[in-house]
Amino acid sequence: MKIAIFGSCVSRDTAEFMPEAEVVAYVARHSVTSLESPHGADRIDFSALSSAFQQRMVTSDLEGIGFERIVKNSKDLDAVLIDLVDERRGFWKFPDSSTMTNSIEVESCGAARAARREGARLIEFGMDEHFSLWKAGFATLIKGLKAAGLWEKTILLDIEWAGAVDGAQHPQSDSFAKLGRSWRRMQRGSREASRRLTRGQGIAEALASLRNVRPTEAEEYADRAAAANADYVRYRRFAQSMVASTVTRTSSQVRISRDHKWGPQPFHYRDEDYRSIVQSILELVENRGTSRTNVK
Repeated sequence: MKIAIFGSCVSRDTAEFMPEAEVVAYVARHSVTSLESPHGADRIDFSALSSAFQQRMVTSDLEGIGFERIVKNSKDLDAVLIDLVDERRGFWKFPDSSTMTNSIEVESCGAARAARREGARLIEFGMDEHFSLWKAGFATLIKGLKAAGLWEKTILLDIEWAGAVDGAQHPQSDSFAKLGRSWRRMQRGSREASRRLTRGQGIAEALASLRNVRPTEAEEYADRAAAANADYVRYRRFAQSMVASTVTRTSSQVRISRDHKWGPQPFHYRDEDYRSIVQSILELVENRGTSRTNVK
């Protein structure tokens, strides 16, 4: 089974669990806005990037040519997987309206600093301006897939961020659960204030510890996932309306893997989650028809 990916770790990691799958084109670190208004790579120094893959991804984003690698393999492809994870970091918009995805690689090679010096603005994910330009870019992506005869083979992986680590319950959002979290944070703050007073620190320092209670790891994951999933809602709905097929998982259905090879993140899931997603993909490929489908 030959696959192309326009996305990032959600699709890439899923593909690793697909039997006898071959990823023939992988377009990562790209916002779809680069398909509409790429900035160009002429004045970008890539010497700080450690791998040819990183350089290739950033270059193709800046030149707006990543999608061409998918089209080049269109006749051989069985499926095109799309996910929206790379949109989360936003993009840089230059005074001439060209754009550059704000990937980690762009930051590490100094291109983000250079963009700021050139008067570029960081358009953050979730902003109305971001959503408007993203919609135009996503429409361009879909138009290209249709022109290449790949629309019916396209599958959106609409997988929410996980709010809990493997083995833990999905965080509840009702008023009682929120009250419980607030109470536990207050207790942690009280204990820290007592320790500071015992060590001879002043009342001001002790009170500061009550106001600045650090979240636990579980709370941090839950808060990050809840915020991201809320921001993604309108993006997901628009993308679902444009693609042929969708595989959906809610936050409560997936968990963060502590043992993920890239480290625990709300978008790095358990092996069983990937296997479940793969099963849904295989069902879509096997039952491919003319109507849009959504597999949950």
